[in-house]
Amino acid sequence: RLEGPEKVSGRAIYATEVSLSGMLWCKVLRSPISYGRIKNIDTSRALALPGVRAIVTGEDVKGLLIGRKIYDMPILADGLVRFIGEKVAAVAAESEAIAEEALSLIDVEYEEWTPLLDPLEAARPTAALLHPNVPGYRGLLHPVEAPSNVFVDMHWKKGDIEIGFHEADIVVENTFTTKPVHQAYIEPHACVVRAQDGGDGADIWACSKVPFALREQVANAFGRGLEKFIVHPCYIGGCFGGKGDFMDVPVCYLLSLRSGRPVKMVMDYSEEFVAGNPRHAAIVRVKSGVKKDGRLVAHRMEYLFDSGAYGAFKPQGYLVGPKEAAGPYKIPNVFIEEKIVYTNKIPCGHMRAPGDPQGFFANESQMDLIARRLGMDPIAFRKKNLMRDGDISPIGHKVPHIKSDEILDAAVASSGYGRAKRKHTGRGIAVAQWLPLGGESHAFVSIDAQGDVLVATAMLDQGAGTHTAMRLVAAEELQLPLERIRIATLDTSKVGADTGIGASRGTRIFGNATRLAAAQAREQLLDLASAKLGVGKEQLSLTGGAVRAPAGESLSYGEIAESSGSEIRGHGLYKNFESGPEAALCIQVAEVEVDVETGQVHLTHFTSAHSTGTVLNPLMHQGQIDGGVVMGMGYALMEGVMIDGGNVVTTNFGENKIPSIRDIPSLRTLIQEFPVGNGPYGGMSIGEPPVVPTAAAIANAVEDAVGARIYDLPITAEKVLRA
Repeated sequence: RLEGPEKVSGRAIYATEVSLSGMLWCKVLRSPISYGRIKNIDTSRALALPGVRAIVTGEDVKGLLIGRKIYDMPILADGLVRFIGEKVAAVAAESEAIAEEALSLIDVEYEEWTPLLDPLEAARPTAALLHPNVPGYRGLLHPVEAPSNVFVDMHWKKGDIEIGFHEADIVVENTFTTKPVHQAYIEPHACVVRAQDGGDGADIWACSKVPFALREQVANAFGRGLEKFIVHPCYIGGCFGGKGDFMDVPVCYLLSLRSGRPVKMVMDYSEEFVAGNPRHAAIVRVKSGVKKDGRLVAHRMEYLFDSGAYGAFKPQGYLVGPKEAAGPYKIPNVFIEEKIVYTNKIPCGHMRAPGDPQGFFANESQMDLIARRLGMDPIAFRKKNLMRDGDISPIGHKVPHIKSDEILDAAVASSGYGRAKRKHTGRGIAVAQWLPLGGESHAFVSIDAQGDVLVATAMLDQGAGTHTAMRLVAAEELQLPLERIRIATLDTSKVGADTGIGASRGTRIFGNATRLAAAQAREQLLDLASAKLGVGKEQLSLTGGAVRAPAGESLSYGEIAESSGSEIRGHGLYKNFESGPEAALCIQVAEVEVDVETGQVHLTHFTSAHSTGTVLNPLMHQGQIDGGVVMGMGYALMEGVMIDGGNVVTTNFGENKIPSIRDIPSLRTLIQEFPVGNGPYGGMSIGEPPVVPTAAAIANAVEDAVGARIYDLPITAEKVLRA
């Protein structure tokens, strides 16, 4: 992790550390009720407080909506509040303390209405409409013909599901549920905004991993041109999917316009839990038809995701995971339906593998339940149905590479799945496939007169080591030691737009762009050296920072760059929005011990096996696996944003439990590399696959240990004891 020294020395700049001359501090007043009308806001007492420089309310931005894909969220509550924690007013003052005091002086009168908190109730056609104007929202994925709280209704299918169930000997139906979960990054949301003279644009510093999307969201919401909104790079103190939205940038822009000064806001962590953008709660109904010999012939999955009050935090408008969550199985007849519904709760966004852990918890639990119903071994049942190279997926696309048998056999052997167990000890297996998403990016690779190389992109380091990966690619192409490669992060005014970091595609899209740029620079080196040395280009080789001829003559990169009269510079543009087609396969085996007197589950051993592409950096690759497993383990056993009557009651890490070092099991990792991925050098995604099947593996292990099937995450001691 080559950026480590910058981080531990304090040279790395995060949005929380940005400080501009004359900067004001922003604090926001949040709704104390789940649903209702704002009858009156009186800001006069707050405005009179010494040190207060500006206050804005929904009246100042009436009718303006914002979103990542679906524009359905007001910048400040526009006459209505739809969840506890919604922004009602914002203050800019000379200090945080003054801004905080000013909030207590704003008087708001509400007319409280009955909230819709149950997603099943909210989805009924007779339910009160939380967004009566939904048919007119910009960015909808499909027409909403009649106003409904269900604003996303999508499906994927293959074959004929009814014929499949008719052919089945046995039909198994189950319902699984999950809770909302916060990403638990160390750094809360933070931003600094300095409106430009005339108000047509702004300079923005924010902990966003998608600077071009942020620029677009803010500019579109205010009806301004994109080019004058410049997003400056910052390090990001952890993301896990949650740092891709606009959050408080629009409010700070408004206050900067009003005050004529830069404005900064840093959410405190209680605000993160109350008004962040957590993983969606889900209700997943699974119905499977199977023959007596174990062949799956029909599979239906119905998702209902609780969006909370808005859909604005979803970059695609829906969750991509459900369409692949029928698993890496050969099933002739499949129907998958995804619905997302508004409720009067905290709006949900994206978290590592959005929609996948919910879906695979349901699907891989279902696979075990089917095997038990048939009296088959869970591994034998899966092997009978697993896709092999070239098979068609449950939703109809061909997967040329998956290597399922090889990695499954290796995982079973490595984990000791079949060895004798102590009483109340259980082992469970779960399987998931991952098809990497595409994107677009630019990279520049330049060589100076000292022979040093600079890689420049707009890619941000969200915590996964992306800058190290780009330096590795450039070093490989130019045959240089890593120490000779530097990195520069460009603001949005200096490079073409890209899709940013996310969806386990950072190394794919930015790595390929960097490789193209470095290859272009390498060709320039060879052309110039060929002319100077009088040797054919094809006879030259690169090694250790020099171009060498067969007879032993050589020129250093610095000499070549200096003699050229200008910097050697390559530009790489990578643009490929196709998913897959190769699948990375993740197979996990959990071993648990269950205390039958308390229901407490202790995860003792865990094996994570991966059929993947070329590994560029083994240490970082392992770090992604370790982190994914621990996050999946937290999801399985303890994590969850608890909501009571619309009010988030887990507002600190004393109440919102995440795994500590004492919870982490003995972890075994198994990797099989196949250089077939569409990342550089045949690399494949690894950031998200390890989090996907973990909860199901643990749930299956619990049932194996004590016969208790848990259908609702997290798997707490109380639930196990009751079961």
